[in-house]
Amino acid sequence: MKAIIFSLLGWMFLPVMDGFAKYLSDDLPILQITWARYFFTVAFVFPIMLFFYKKQLVWSDKPKLQIFRGLILLSANICFFYAISVISLAKALTLAFIAPLIVTAFSPILLGEKVGYRRWSAVVVGFIGSLVVIRPGFVELNFASLAALGTGIFYGFYLIITRKLSTSDNPLLTLLITGMVGALLVSLIIPFYWVKPTLNQWSLMAGIGVFACIGHLFLILSLKYADASKLAPLGYTEIIPNVLIGYYFFSELPDNWTYLGLFIIVLSGLYISRREYFLTRSN
Repeated sequence: MKAIIFSLLGWMFLPVMDGFAKYLSDDLPILQITWARYFFTVAFVFPIMLFFYKKQLVWSDKPKLQIFRGLILLSANICFFYAISVISLAKALTLAFIAPLIVTAFSPILLGEKVGYRRWSAVVVGFIGSLVVIRPGFVELNFASLAALGTGIFYGFYLIITRKLSTSDNPLLTLLITGMVGALLVSLIIPFYWVKPTLNQWSLMAGIGVFACIGHLFLILSLKYADASKLAPLGYTEIIPNVLIGYYFFSELPDNWTYLGLFIIVLSGLYISRREYFLTRSN
């Protein structure tokens, strides 16, 4: 149950980051928002490790995999921040929901995990629910929609790599290295795109980094207790706070189809949670 709780908490925090990013995208360049996400993650994590986990502030046992994970997540963030600057939060997230399918499809190959038909069914049902939220035929294959699809592909592989790292490296170290990779790379080009932020924008930029850090920390912790493919369907629950943020802050009013889709998604996540609970008890 620890894995399920941590995973759900992670998916509750990350939509707040998305909301901040969408709000800032009206006035700031996407690369500047991306820079803030990584810079403030490092600024948040490094002091914690320095004062409380100094002995674990060492280089990773799998440095190449850590750097590759950072590059994958950076690509996913750039794609998603661009997508939500053009299309709605709900539409972008629904397209990104191919991530659990990527995890389920490649976990047996890359992680050696067993994926039964029940988990495949839960993933498919959750994906159908996410489509119901927007409804088939809503997608115009513009660049923003393709970027949202790219987010899902990148994020699926990010989750798989995170699973491989969760058994060896400290979760905070993983967050720190990921933040450093993104911050260093984006810092090389951000001077060419920089727009001077207001005080309010600075606070939201910092919030992006903090909420990203907390959300991903919970996701990393969850993967220490359960297989990536088992937890993947729980990612669908992210659409619940996502839709609420879209409604309250961006006047994106959900319709009856949205409520039906959310009902299907929640049932899918609850099924996985219950299944994981009984499997844990039987082992």
